[in-house]
Amino acid sequence: MEKTWHRFYDKGVPFEVDLPEDPLHRQLEKAARDFPQVTATEFVGARLTYQQLADRVRRFAASLSELGVKPGDRVAIMLPNCPQTIISYYAVLTIGGVAVMTNPMYVEREMIHQFNDAGVKVLVGLDHLFPRIAKVWKQTKVEQLVITSIRDYLSFPLNLLYPLKAKKQNLNMKVPYSDTIHSFKDLVKNSPGNPPRPEVDMAEVALLQYTGGTTGVAKGVMLTHSNLAVNVAQIATWLPDIRRGHERFLCVVPIFHVLGMTAVMNWPICMGCTMILVPRFEIRDFLKTIAKTRPTIAILVPTILTAMVNYPEISKYDISSINYVVSGSAPLPIEIMNRFEEITGSVILEGYGLTESSPVTHVNPVKSRRKAGSIGIAIPSTDVRILDLETGTKEEQIGQTGELVIKGPQVMKGYWNMPEETGQTIKDGWLYTGDIAHMDEDGFVFIVDRKKDMIIAGGFNIYPRDIDEVLYEHPKIADAVTIGVPDEYRGETVKVFVVAKPGETLTEEEVIAHCKEKLAAYKVPRQVEFRDELPKTMVGKVLRKELRAEELRKLKIKKED
Repeated sequence: MEKTWHRFYDKGVPFEVDLPEDPLHRQLEKAARDFPQVTATEFVGARLTYQQLADRVRRFAASLSELGVKPGDRVAIMLPNCPQTIISYYAVLTIGGVAVMTNPMYVEREMIHQFNDAGVKVLVGLDHLFPRIAKVWKQTKVEQLVITSIRDYLSFPLNLLYPLKAKKQNLNMKVPYSDTIHSFKDLVKNSPGNPPRPEVDMAEVALLQYTGGTTGVAKGVMLTHSNLAVNVAQIATWLPDIRRGHERFLCVVPIFHVLGMTAVMNWPICMGCTMILVPRFEIRDFLKTIAKTRPTIAILVPTILTAMVNYPEISKYDISSINYVVSGSAPLPIEIMNRFEEITGSVILEGYGLTESSPVTHVNPVKSRRKAGSIGIAIPSTDVRILDLETGTKEEQIGQTGELVIKGPQVMKGYWNMPEETGQTIKDGWLYTGDIAHMDEDGFVFIVDRKKDMIIAGGFNIYPRDIDEVLYEHPKIADAVTIGVPDEYRGETVKVFVVAKPGETLTEEEVIAHCKEKLAAYKVPRQVEFRDELPKTMVGKVLRKELRAEELRKLKIKKED
């Protein structure tokens, strides 16, 4: 059925996509047949062609099978952006296993919870992380460890020099290999390369992607082979001009995060394109990498875009090769988007998604129309509604604020072993996102805030993002975030945390005066705190919950005194 927003689809973008028949690992094999000599990965100068990548996936898949991994078994992958991450992920899927992507920054408590909750059988990890892994793996159901090193996929002479660098940075490279602790490099090298190829039901779970760790107990989102493949198809149809076998993707968003997994790994692989793998973000090295490797498409997050526009020497680097930037994972301040496009000449497409939807559900059109501040319109085969906040049953009128709910083939199967939470999040096939939004007459959606982040002060509903946007407009502010803190009179009041640009000085009075010019009186911050940096997740989401918890602790101590 045609929707309001369909008239803004670019030419060639269909309203619906066909459900893919092939799972992702078969799409990698197809890319290897179609583009055997095209570079699949570039990693600090070292390259693997699609033929080589597919070969290593087959070899590692056979080795995992020999280690006892059977269809349905869970394999954790705890690695940064490097070729081994891609090889491991596709090898697990090849033999019918379930990948469990794990943040390498996890502390021991988080690792134990995730590995036990998922029932992980084999863990693929990095030598630098081995001391942490060694402390916890006997407290879990993990039977086998496979350990790799960054140096394994570096080219000569960097592979010889790497141990010196690791030693200088005090990074562990010692691993006591044994019958249960295996070398990734040796498993690939010595593998027969003919893994079992079980028939894959597209409705079966392919991935457990954990979410919610910053807001409570982390939940395992069950994404099926169909969920993952269809979301790639939806993204690919959105950009019909993308040339199979030609584009160069800048891959800095972590692959262990759902946005990175889909947009910087699965999408380029299904298109037979090159992935320029960046294991960590450091602004100067990052700009050098862009200038040297000439990517054409970049998947970025607001934190990186903010760092780039605020970097004083950005004009020294040629980053003109980038045609499109897809921004996701957190709201992109309009001021940052405008400045980035002005500096670089590239087009930013702000999008939206959740772990529970594989993740992409909305993107701004490339050519027909973009609306600043909007997450765009629903992608093919995706339906959307705005429902009232009180009951979640009544559809709101155009322009009215409510909860964003989504339906589409990319929506998860449910939460792993959590039927009650699944039932609260998916109702009659609709995914309740927890995001407050409104839709305009053209079907463009504007996220106002997270339901749980809304501030109620003196009876007024205040959305932190409204205030964040105003703060970013201040010429001296590099970063900012708004939270609600307890207030005896108003119930809650507005507090902002501000990071000044390098070399700038800023006062509380200046910040408040700036907000008074642009905000209704009840939204103006009553408290301002300056910080050197804001606490954030690996993909740049500000940890409002952490800041709010700090404020509550301070309040408790104050009352006790």
